[in-house]
Amino acid sequence: MNQTIYSKITDALVDVGYIVIEDAISKNLSQLLLKDAKIENNFKPAGISDLKKIDLSRRRDRIHWLDDDGSVRSEFLAFVEGLREYLNKTLFMVLTYYESHYAIYKKGDFYETHLDAFKNSTNRVVTTVYYLNKDWKQGDGGELVIYNEDGSFLKKVEPKADTLVVFLSEKFPHEVLPAIKKRYSIAGWFRVDKKII
Repeated sequence: MNQTIYSKITDALVDVGYIVIEDAISKNLSQLLLKDAKIENNFKPAGISDLKKIDLSRRRDRIHWLDDDGSVRSEFLAFVEGLREYLNKTLFMVLTYYESHYAIYKKGDFYETHLDAFKNSTNRVVTTVYYLNKDWKQGDGGELVIYNEDGSFLKKVEPKADTLVVFLSEKFPHEVLPAIKKRYSIAGWFRVDKKII
């Protein structure tokens, strides 16, 4: 099963640079992760750029970095580790590790248009976003809007449970529109630098 989705993601990254997959991994996994995220109480304001500067005029979500701790988080991290290995093998990428965090957007929270690759850095190569929101409907806000490199509109993604978005970090500016109700996701990046412990 995973090989099929890994192949689909790989083909899309080569052809157009991004992919949005609904019913991507497992509805059950997304609900277990949502339950875990709701229990977690150690969320902190998210920073801007590699300096991790807090700027609430540009970004208002709160985050908690994920570790492979043997819980349901490990099941998700095993899936993305398989994807990392597949991308390295099939596209001859040198992705060294994956970092990720839970993100909570409360009512009114947003994240302005940005690139995931930091300026003058090629560390983040491939971005993933995995949504955990059960019964999300149109009008609940919090959509991910992806733009072309020239700034023109490309795609709007509703943050519905078990939807996975994967794209090239340096290529696609994107933003999160203001949430109307609380919104949960896992944002992550495949990197090519050395992991700092």
